[in-house]
Amino acid sequence: MKNISRLVLLFIVSLTTVSFGQDKERKPMASPKAEVMQTIGVTDITVTYHRPAVKERTIWGELVPYDKVWRAGANNATKIEFSNDVTVQGKPLSGGAYSFFLIPSKTGEWTAIFNTVADQWGAYNYDESKDALRIKVRPQESDHTERLHYQFTHLTENSAHLVMKWEKIALAIEIAEK
Repeated sequence: MKNISRLVLLFIVSLTTVSFGQDKERKPMASPKAEVMQTIGVTDITVTYHRPAVKERTIWGELVPYDKVWRAGANNATKIEFSNDVTVQGKPLSGGAYSFFLIPSKTGEWTAIFNTVADQWGAYNYDESKDALRIKVRPQESDHTERLHYQFTHLTENSAHLVMKWEKIALAIEIAEK
């Protein structure tokens, strides 16, 4: 009789564990993960990020403060990988993986940062001394984009613009094969 009781208890615990596991898997992420890839020349570029939504919030200056390092997405810092050396806005950057951050500004240019610590959560442990490259980029007004989105545009054989769009801002960064 003890063996049957143990077996029933084990069965109930197993069902409970499976049920809880399934519930977690079925919930969509508030900021879903996304990836965009592009090859320019012989260089593969991959951007991995999470896509927060506007949800009727004020993004720039409130949800994302001005003049502070932002992970350029949600959850993990946005990650960008280059299979070969490139230039970014005309400045050299070695091939490899980087975390990508932005420092938004209320007026004027924003700062785009490529940091050598490729895998990090948010910007909480961001270390400026690990920056491989900082560039200035001018944001443009854009049509409303509900979820943060990265895409490649203005493609040529050896260059492209990586464009980040969210809310009513678009930010284009030129990347070219070195």
